[in-house]
Amino acid sequence: MIDKALEIPSPIGLIAAGGVMPFAVADSLTARGINPVLFALRGACDPVRVERFRHHWISIGQLGKATKLFRAENCRDLVFIGTLVRPALSEIRLDWGTLRVLGRVWAAFRGGDDHLLSGIAKILENDGFRMVGIKDVAPDLLMPVGCLTLKTPDENAAADIAQGRDVLRALSPFDIGQAAVVIDGHVVGVEDIEGTDGLLARVARLRAEGRIRASTARGVLVKAPKSGQDLRFDLPTIGPRTVEGAAAAKLAGIAIVAGNTIVVEPQAVIEAADAAGLFVTGLSA
Repeated sequence: MIDKALEIPSPIGLIAAGGVMPFAVADSLTARGINPVLFALRGACDPVRVERFRHHWISIGQLGKATKLFRAENCRDLVFIGTLVRPALSEIRLDWGTLRVLGRVWAAFRGGDDHLLSGIAKILENDGFRMVGIKDVAPDLLMPVGCLTLKTPDENAAADIAQGRDVLRALSPFDIGQAAVVIDGHVVGVEDIEGTDGLLARVARLRAEGRIRASTARGVLVKAPKSGQDLRFDLPTIGPRTVEGAAAAKLAGIAIVAGNTIVVEPQAVIEAADAAGLFVTGLSA
């Protein structure tokens, strides 16, 4: 996979939304001699961290401005990376480049996040760009198969993991979320618009209220991409904050699909999980 990544030409454009992932990807590229240019989304991308890299600011809806900048920087390959709260159409600052494809933009918005990102990608690809994903540009950030931590899943956890994967497969056609919490065979929560952090906070609250009466250190957070998802976009992601949330929810561990899930700050994830007595394991796809 690293060899494939090295074939990506330089420079490469990162359409950078929120969180730490745009900068983790940019650092990974830089370490391999590939120059990233960040096209930072206003209101989402961190204005302090982006200063470390060559960058331009763009607003959501400025497809015309964005494509001119992509070409000016000679960025044929583009990656969309980071967290983004879906804006309402009324909040988008439309330029002429967006207006000329407004019908396709509107169609992209009429669906879940995967449908939206795939729709915008098709518009850019029709303009001559190539959308690529983390697997192409930074495979070193993907979860490997196997357990990263001192603690490993027991039989109860293995059964919860299997059920969590079944639940996520069943929900995939509805493009809802990429995570579920299963405790002793009971599905106690699935990811919604609040994201994984919100899901774990909800489970912690339900435990505190006595709505979940299972023993502590039981249950698993399971994360997996949706069936049929375009794996260039919106891959499931975990980081130290996920571990903190799982510990607060008093779970046994975290199970994520290897090769299709991003791990932010992996060493910090391992150290936090070991300190909390949690397992973090990579599942075969």
